[in-house]
Amino acid sequence: MPKMIHVSIVFLLLFSNALVYKVCHASSYSRLISGGVDHHRHSPINKQPLAKIAIHKTVIALHESASIRYNLNPLLLGIKVADAQWINIDLEYPEPSEDDWVGVFSPAKFNASDCSSEAGNWPETPTLCTAPIKYKFANQSTTDYVRTGKAKLTFRIINQREDFAFALFTGGLETPKLVAVTDPISFPNPKAPVYPRLAHGKAWDEMTVTWTSGYNIDEATPIVEWGLKGQSKKLSLAGTLTFTRGSMCGPPARTVGWRDPGFIHTSFLHDLWPNTMYEYRMGHIMVDGSITYSDMYTFKSSPYPGQDSLQRVIIFGDMGKAERDGSNEYGNYQPGSLLTTDQLVNDLENYDIVFHIGNLPFANGFLSQWDQFTEQVERISSVKPYMIASGNHERDFPNSGSFYNTPDSGGECGVPAETMYYVPADNRAKFWYATDYGMFHFCIADSEHDWREGSEQYAWIEKCFASVDRQKQPWLIFAANRVLGYSSNNWLADEGAFEEPMGRANLQKLWQKYKVDIAFYGHVHNYERTCPIYQNQCVNSEISRYSGTVNGTIHVVVGSGGSHLSDFTQINTFWSLYKDQDWGFVKLTAFNHSSLLFEYKKSSDGLVYDNFTISRDYRDVLACVHDGCEDTTLAI
Repeated sequence: MPKMIHVSIVFLLLFSNALVYKVCHASSYSRLISGGVDHHRHSPINKQPLAKIAIHKTVIALHESASIRYNLNPLLLGIKVADAQWINIDLEYPEPSEDDWVGVFSPAKFNASDCSSEAGNWPETPTLCTAPIKYKFANQSTTDYVRTGKAKLTFRIINQREDFAFALFTGGLETPKLVAVTDPISFPNPKAPVYPRLAHGKAWDEMTVTWTSGYNIDEATPIVEWGLKGQSKKLSLAGTLTFTRGSMCGPPARTVGWRDPGFIHTSFLHDLWPNTMYEYRMGHIMVDGSITYSDMYTFKSSPYPGQDSLQRVIIFGDMGKAERDGSNEYGNYQPGSLLTTDQLVNDLENYDIVFHIGNLPFANGFLSQWDQFTEQVERISSVKPYMIASGNHERDFPNSGSFYNTPDSGGECGVPAETMYYVPADNRAKFWYATDYGMFHFCIADSEHDWREGSEQYAWIEKCFASVDRQKQPWLIFAANRVLGYSSNNWLADEGAFEEPMGRANLQKLWQKYKVDIAFYGHVHNYERTCPIYQNQCVNSEISRYSGTVNGTIHVVVGSGGSHLSDFTQINTFWSLYKDQDWGFVKLTAFNHSSLLFEYKKSSDGLVYDNFTISRDYRDVLACVHDGCEDTTLAI
């Protein structure tokens, strides 16, 4: 940017009527206080990188000898790739220090207009009240910056419906001073439809397509053009949702973390043929009749429930997001996120559906991170059903109705997750649902709502288990974010427990009665597999080959999708057959109605490090076991 700062930009940055923002982040240990439940700790987490910036303390100190600029002509992004671009930044500052940093702001007018009254009472008057969407320290890639006052940085920018500006700050993250800012820059069509997310509908032959755009329904009509691959296409209309700052429960989502989410559209593609390739693209019909389309994508429809075919499922939790340009100190927050993402992208042809069981971007109230996450997983979610579960970092906030009265969602209280992603739940605010994939029946619970016996969700869980025909769908899978079964994580062990308090005490009778094959959990950031277990006793001495009667459930923690890793206890938990403190995911392969392969793979190399097989017939599911016998009557 020229040395003389534009008067208009200075004007946009000087303002009043705002508030001081006290960073609200997840404490090292949360407290469970809802519904009279005893207090307990939960997994310690690192601080969200954007929460480290005390943006409300910013002082405007524009320096006539400071500059920050990029070389783009015209000032438009997305010339080669429509929705993403790498940008090189040159900066100069005559008084450099090692804690100088560059923030990326979007919208480019990051001023008092975002200090909405919906945020609450503002006791002080800050100069800035909007956090950047990402940042880098000036010396991150230029080792002699402190000596020369000159640096080059590279950022990757994605289409997020608004223009962008880059700003140079001195004074570190805690006492920032704004010394230079660029002119705005934007994509040719900021409102374009982007980041498709496939998911199952409520019927087996229905696929949903969800995407984000900048078009409200009074500007354009959202549609999906779709059909059999290589054949004529039809149009399906889409519904549109959004949410406001007032929908958030508290800070930072309602204050410095707020960013307009745009409009979220979902279309339902009905009457699909089983195991068939389809093509689709999202579009918006303008008032003048013209149509703005996305790229074309493909997906394979789901098999008929009970259909005998090769069926492959990926399961993991707690992946988070990371920036490919190295911004936001990504290596310290979600260090394995891109490893898992890239491994799954590289292996797209070898699985059919993904279950991300909670804790998606770890946005923690900084809503720009949801766009970043949906873009990160787009190459997966655009071609495979991407089914999610609710975790503490999506839902929990004090006095918001969540079961755990913790601040882990940063004020989101479930709203972004429920809006950005479709799940076939009866009520998306109650994030539990069932879905089928061929020979699999999945019961996905919401660990952030009450699941204890007598609760609404407990009744639903039993109904989900009871509704499956095990002759047609032999593989019954339970999943939730928090560990409701077994985990050797150290903070659980320190409390004298190996689960969420009252987890298996309330649910194990259902797992046993309905002979659940495997229960999956995230939340704890490592991998662990138990023996088939019931009432804290291994009921099968095998380690890698299971056959015959289903007399216990195998519990698996796979919260190793990418977030910082959790430590195991030193206590010898006899029921634990395999532990790994690394990033990875699980793959289930059903070959037929009697053969299932379980594999745990590391994200770093995609190789298998733990595995077992289950072989059995339908009569093995029917067999009477302890607390798992069907009720019988005597005929008269």
